[in-house]
Amino acid sequence: MRFAFYGRVSTEDHQDPEASRNWQFTRARGLIEPAGHEIVTEYFDIGTSRSLPWKRRPRAAQLLAALRDPRRGFEGVVIGEPQRAFYGNQFGLTFPLFEHFDVQLWIPEVGGAVDPGSDAHDLVMALYGGMSKGERNRIKIRVRSAMSAQAAMEGRFLGGRPPYGYRLADAGPHPNPGKAADGKRLHRLEPDPSTGPVVQRIYREFLGGAGIYAIAEGLTRDGILSPSATDPQRNPHRNVQAWGKSAVRVILTNPRYTGRQVWNKQRKTEVLLDIEDVAMGHETKMRWNPQQDWIYSAAPAHDGLVDDETFQQVQTRISAGARRSDVERKPRRSKRNYALSGLLYCGLCERRMVGSFNNGRNHYRCTYAAEYADSERLTHPRSVYLREDKIIELLDPWVGQAFSPENMRETLQAMADSQHNGPDQYKVQAARDKITACNNKLGRYRAALEAGTDPALVQQWIAETQAEKAVAESALRATDGRRGMTTDEIRTIVEAMSGIAAILKAAHPADKAELYRELGLRLTYEPGPRLIKAEASPSRSCTKMCPRGDLNPHALYGH
Repeated sequence: MRFAFYGRVSTEDHQDPEASRNWQFTRARGLIEPAGHEIVTEYFDIGTSRSLPWKRRPRAAQLLAALRDPRRGFEGVVIGEPQRAFYGNQFGLTFPLFEHFDVQLWIPEVGGAVDPGSDAHDLVMALYGGMSKGERNRIKIRVRSAMSAQAAMEGRFLGGRPPYGYRLADAGPHPNPGKAADGKRLHRLEPDPSTGPVVQRIYREFLGGAGIYAIAEGLTRDGILSPSATDPQRNPHRNVQAWGKSAVRVILTNPRYTGRQVWNKQRKTEVLLDIEDVAMGHETKMRWNPQQDWIYSAAPAHDGLVDDETFQQVQTRISAGARRSDVERKPRRSKRNYALSGLLYCGLCERRMVGSFNNGRNHYRCTYAAEYADSERLTHPRSVYLREDKIIELLDPWVGQAFSPENMRETLQAMADSQHNGPDQYKVQAARDKITACNNKLGRYRAALEAGTDPALVQQWIAETQAEKAVAESALRATDGRRGMTTDEIRTIVEAMSGIAAILKAAHPADKAELYRELGLRLTYEPGPRLIKAEASPSRSCTKMCPRGDLNPHALYGH
């Protein structure tokens, strides 16, 4: 028999992919070769978490696709380490495909091929899936416990970007002998002579009565670079020269400026990628922890920029918020329904336009301070206004026409084409091209090292390239494997919207807003030519929101 080999390695704990692949491959070959079989192809995932389902692992997804091809060139798949291949209930979700396409799956722990009719084999594989999940959870618990103790008891700097106003300084050799032998060292925070005084100015002005917005405007007006502009290499996703209110607020609420080390302000949370398809697995997102869960060092760990008393006074003033007696506030207006809330964007600055009630009508506005526009080199009026009724009287007929029976074929084709030409596809290709370029660079660097180039210089090149590759792989994992709608799903949605023109005409503003969101509507207003670009990408749930032909008075959009 001809076999395909599958393996996986995660680079999160700095494993050597080549060494990991070799021992897994050797174990797999030792299982099948005594029976006279051979491995003819292999699929090996590098840098993917075991918690990702097979459909979202690049090489595993290719293997699943190969199972469908009768000319795949192999009759079996062998796995050298099941705990690296299967996590939780992944075996139960994957093995039926092997059985359906009559491809054997060989595992060392069962001594050969997995028998689909054996309860013992099912129990063994379920056990290893549970062990894999338990091992990952135990590692997370150990790491978090150790980092918590190091921050609280030692005040150790645990990595990450230093807060604005600080820079990293050497704190001696690493206490772990193995890491110290590799040249790793500890770091600590020390005040930055150029940005530290800016932090002290912010605290001083806030306690002097200035508001957060006034402080931000003053810093921008004085030509002081914002945190993102000060350190652009560590904030490549941002291009903000002007100070924002959020940046000032973060500085005013960061307890690390008192000299104490603080850890556990944020956490990684696994969120279901698709609540309609749990088998797609989770994606990791950062979430803020409640302030009572933050870990503070028992003693000061670095030089503070403000003292404890000043910091507490600032927190008291911030927490007073709406209760402050020195600020006269106008009563809030009654809540109004804005049908395009969150869907309308300014074409100049690409920010959302917000609802504004003026002259008895709903409007949308985009306000942009002159200092911010100048720093961003934008020609942006102080305020841009747009009437809601003028938009809707053009928008509703456009939506109704796009989903009318006579235009359904063209709309269906456009939606199907967008599944292949959408931005995610370009991102996937760009990430793959970047990974290929990085691999080529690493090959040249290794050749240069063998040719006698300075090892320290080559090591710096390799570190920089590996960092670029890690960013590209992260981008690829974030976009690749996300399933677009099928043609049948698109057709169902379009057919369900054949009566949408009449529904929109009779809809209540609040219900109309919900329908616009389900349509995946995005509007971009260009103030110069006074044009609106309208895009719609309906979600799979649209068929539940607007059933075809249901225009009865009790229907969701019928009143």
